[in-house]
Amino acid sequence: MGSVEQSIDLEVPVKTAYDQWTQFEDFPKFMDGVKEIRQIDDTHLHWKAEIAGRVKEWDAEITEQRPEERVAWKATDGSPNAGVVTFHRLSDTRSRLMVQIEHEDDGVVEKVGSALGADTRQIKHDLERFKELVEAHGASGSWGGEVEGGRRVDS
Repeated sequence: MGSVEQSIDLEVPVKTAYDQWTQFEDFPKFMDGVKEIRQIDDTHLHWKAEIAGRVKEWDAEITEQRPEERVAWKATDGSPNAGVVTFHRLSDTRSRLMVQIEHEDDGVVEKVGSALGADTRQIKHDLERFKELVEAHGASGSWGGEVEGGRRVDS
């Protein structure tokens, strides 16, 4: 399995960063290769992406979500992957977003790409584009729900 860890500091409050990150259907705006994300319900997403020249689709479950703190997920079919994004308050107007992703490389091209750090560079680039988006436009929506063990929990 490949593993990527990246972080980026943002010139927005942690609430703004979290609110924009949880607009999953907006991911194609800042993630290269992501063609579409369809939110099925509060805890399930369907992804369509182009990876190493091949279109892949998979379903993912949000396993944990705490407002303004963290979002964790795991793939339930298709391309095996899992990860967590954490949100850290640096000041009233600044925040840090940290991403940890585990993924299984599929095929020689992906394995070589991971070995050469292509996945790390891609996540870094995606985070830079997220920074541009959220700093320029703020959050396009918000969701204050909480998820534990893959189920929505009423706060």
